[in-house]
Amino acid sequence: MNLSEFDYELPHDLIAQYPAEKRDESRLLVVDTRNESIIHSQFQSLPEFLKPGDLLILNETKVIPARLVGRKIETGGKVELLLLEQRSEKVWKCMVKHGKSLRKGSLVDFEGGELRCKVLEEIKNGKGEVEFDYSGDFFQILKNLGEIPLPPYIKRNPDDSFSDSERYQTVFAKNPGSSAAPTAGLHFTPQMLKDLEVAGINFAHITLHVGPGTFVPIRTEEIKKHKMEPEPFEILPQAVEAIQKALRDKTRIIGIGSTSVRCLESALSNDKSNLTKKGCTDLFIYPGYRFKGINSMLTNFHLPKTTLFVLVCTLAGAGFMKRAYKEAIQQRYRFFSYGDAMLII
Repeated sequence: MNLSEFDYELPHDLIAQYPAEKRDESRLLVVDTRNESIIHSQFQSLPEFLKPGDLLILNETKVIPARLVGRKIETGGKVELLLLEQRSEKVWKCMVKHGKSLRKGSLVDFEGGELRCKVLEEIKNGKGEVEFDYSGDFFQILKNLGEIPLPPYIKRNPDDSFSDSERYQTVFAKNPGSSAAPTAGLHFTPQMLKDLEVAGINFAHITLHVGPGTFVPIRTEEIKKHKMEPEPFEILPQAVEAIQKALRDKTRIIGIGSTSVRCLESALSNDKSNLTKKGCTDLFIYPGYRFKGINSMLTNFHLPKTTLFVLVCTLAGAGFMKRAYKEAIQQRYRFFSYGDAMLII
């Protein structure tokens, strides 16, 4: 299966640079694979397309201010780190944007001297482990010194005063560790979640920490050769119980975003009899994959030639999904992280 099959033309001005004024004011494209129907709606109307007993899988990961800019103590050279994964209390796996050839033992100081780190292994390919030195609460220090790392397609004037610290975060975010948001969840408000619960909609809360690998394009023409970056996940006992009940009762399980889909599909055994509660996933879902638990999905609109677009094509069928995207473009839906939403039934 070739990468060119997952391409489409997108006008640049449809890439959302800001979110809707209010979270639930985004548009919603509802596509039903059973009869290949397409309905234009608003996200506020989502409850109309759900039914009592549906189980929504919500990713509780929290985006951290993962971008840190500092200086090498030895030379004063600029170093930019993107925190990827916490390996222990003070050790993090990082992506290094400046100073890619950092030597083992190099020291980096961050603004104010409140935080510094030591390189634990020679960094040659832009990734490696560092150990931080600080006193107090690391995440509070990070909040003061770090920046929210936005996707590369969001390009704004450096003097823009818009704050992403609140809007590039779901209202149910709880567990810090992501360098990117599970963007399908950005549309929910606390009131909508309450209303859905009253209407008999169930929730299972999982955590999958999203890394920058979610934005890495597929570079191999044969898509099966693409390798995903591993991402850690955890499913707590209450969520395990809710998922197992939904499987037993054969009720609809709806993944809220690709992260929730990949987490559950990675956790379920092929015969659905076992559910891994904690681990890492590098699952790449492409046509031919048979879904084990997920049968519907809420998602945003994705870039062409990406693992995310391939995933939705796998769930809904490539031909139908391309037709839906073409109609969304004609109707000028807003695309990508801060854009509008799609419900795949």
